[in-house]
Amino acid sequence: MSSALLERHRVEARTPGPCPVVATSRLVLRPHRLSDAGSITESLGDFSVARMLARVPQPYDRQDALDWLQIQVSASGIGWSAAITMGDDVHIGTVSLEPRAGAWRLGYWLNRYYWGRGIMTEATGAVLDRFLRRMQDVAIESGAFADNAASLKIQQKLGFRITGCSEMYSLSRNAMVAHIDTLLEPEDLRRP
Repeated sequence: MSSALLERHRVEARTPGPCPVVATSRLVLRPHRLSDAGSITESLGDFSVARMLARVPQPYDRQDALDWLQIQVSASGIGWSAAITMGDDVHIGTVSLEPRAGAWRLGYWLNRYYWGRGIMTEATGAVLDRFLRRMQDVAIESGAFADNAASLKIQQKLGFRITGCSEMYSLSRNAMVAHIDTLLEPEDLRRP
């Protein structure tokens, strides 16, 4: 990667401001609340969800959710972590953009009962669109474990390109797992 490109996707001193509420035709993406703990515990307590994430322990309990939510609720303005909800305001997943290792990084997960409906593509696309309107000149890093074809497909639909392969430790699997690294240049975002 060229030094100009590396510099382009480095985290700068400026931040995107607090996480906004973003509405799509089906979803409302909003800042997290401590009252989301039960729904998060249910979703991340499901190994089929947790196994695709690097930093989620198994078993996952309510205190894990509350500890994570305390950080999200108190960290407004540093990065974004949006709760994915539908019409009933029940938390069904998360889309986050956070500064990590000198770059902005996209992460997301969705309760397994909502998979296969295009919800994550819609949610992630809407959050990226809003984020890149505020942070127009930064690239976004992401990726997925190599056995998570659905996540890689979402990223491809949104304009991410594969930049390499690495290994990443998965807390839930307690093992190193092959990881596909991806990058989104702002001009490549396929807006929803």
